[in-house]
Amino acid sequence: MAAIGGPAFDDGRRREMAAAFQDGGEHYDKVRPGYPADSVDWLFGQAPAGSRSPVLDVVDIGAGTGKFTERLMLPGRRVVALDPSADMLAQLELRFPEVHTIVGTAEATGLPSGSQDAATVAQAWHWCDPVAASTEIARILRPGGMLGLIWNQLDVAVPWVHRLSRIMHAGDVHKPGFRPAIGAEFTAVESHGTHWSQELTGEDIKELVKSRSYWLKANEATRAKVTANLDWYLYEHLGHTPEQQLALPYLTHTWRAVKAA
Repeated sequence: MAAIGGPAFDDGRRREMAAAFQDGGEHYDKVRPGYPADSVDWLFGQAPAGSRSPVLDVVDIGAGTGKFTERLMLPGRRVVALDPSADMLAQLELRFPEVHTIVGTAEATGLPSGSQDAATVAQAWHWCDPVAASTEIARILRPGGMLGLIWNQLDVAVPWVHRLSRIMHAGDVHKPGFRPAIGAEFTAVESHGTHWSQELTGEDIKELVKSRSYWLKANEATRAKVTANLDWYLYEHLGHTPEQQLALPYLTHTWRAVKAA
């Protein structure tokens, strides 16, 4: 089945890079940014058409340590968190013991057909097979159910952030004209952007780099080079001190699609 949008990783490369996140949940939870409330407010600005009760059943796919799950946890929503990494979910369970967790993938959730009103995938759709994932998510959604795709992207329209992203080898940068690949099971695709900043120090930025797939798959020589380049850029070129608070600009790009009739 055809998919809407540009190409993603080939299957082998996607599996190889995604495997880097099987462990390290505690570090990931500590250094990765959360998400702006505006993203969730926009996603759920109108109730999914197929909802049959005042309480919405929502599955957060690729939930990781619960960065986006936390935003979903409001009255009127019954949230399930799903991720392929038990280590990541263990961190989520420590913070939110009331959330039901499932080890699974977007392509094979294990959830019953027609059991969900909405599915969200934050910072994880690029690790999925968009055709297989769309088919599976459409299966578990009720008629008129909503699919939300969310990315935190470094705002590289800001010059110093653009150079930083290159030193970090960051893949999560804003690309004008980007449109995610989504299966033909979904229609009425809309998008929304939220500008915000994460407060952190130069040393926090260095720890943030260590949570990324490029670093996790790199050898020690490459890691040493990245660290040296970051030290030069942050402390010599930009003149910051290691513990100085910085505002790192992000653009959270939120996409919403509806299960086709």
